[in-house]
Amino acid sequence: MAPTKAPDSSRRSDRSRRAIHDAALALVTEVGYRRTTIEGIAARAGVGKQTIYRWWPSKAAVLMDAFLDLAGRAAEDAGAGPGSGDTGESAPGIPDTGDLAADLKLVLRATVDELNDPALEAPTRALTAEGIVDAKLGAEFVHKLLDPQLALYVTRLRAAQEAGDVRADIDPRIALELLIGPLMHRWLLRTLPLTHAYADEIVDYAVGGLAPRA
Repeated sequence: MAPTKAPDSSRRSDRSRRAIHDAALALVTEVGYRRTTIEGIAARAGVGKQTIYRWWPSKAAVLMDAFLDLAGRAAEDAGAGPGSGDTGESAPGIPDTGDLAADLKLVLRATVDELNDPALEAPTRALTAEGIVDAKLGAEFVHKLLDPQLALYVTRLRAAQEAGDVRADIDPRIALELLIGPLMHRWLLRTLPLTHAYADEIVDYAVGGLAPRA
């Protein structure tokens, strides 16, 4: 008889983690963050509550990991998205075609699509809101998710400075807030639709103010 192969505990663990991630994201989308519980996540994932507490201290921590995993998978699925190709780029995800306004519009339009995506909107809103009252979670959200994305804008704006397309005296970290700030403000308050046209206007207004003066 062939020897019985021992179960692969690491694969079983990975399947459980993925099931917990998917359950957390699904529940937040369906019932909202406040009504999502560890018990509900465990039942949806088909695992014991103690399994979740062995890996995470709270539902906020579960959702954070689940969202980071989702974002990573989305980036892998995007593959040849903005910033890929042979035209050259200042950093992954930010194209550098030599036309700053066009490059920023491409990236901001992709951001609009992500913010309007039902699969991403609910967990993003939940983490944003919870991060306001939970300083530790908020800092982790900024450090792990926002800062890496904002760094791409800084890199592209610095390249534009070197090319003479942006004033040498601007601070790229402040300048990027002219692009991201209005977008997030409209998304958070839900005052008006978040559209590609609005993203294009933000870029036109911002780049007009960043360009060198004659």
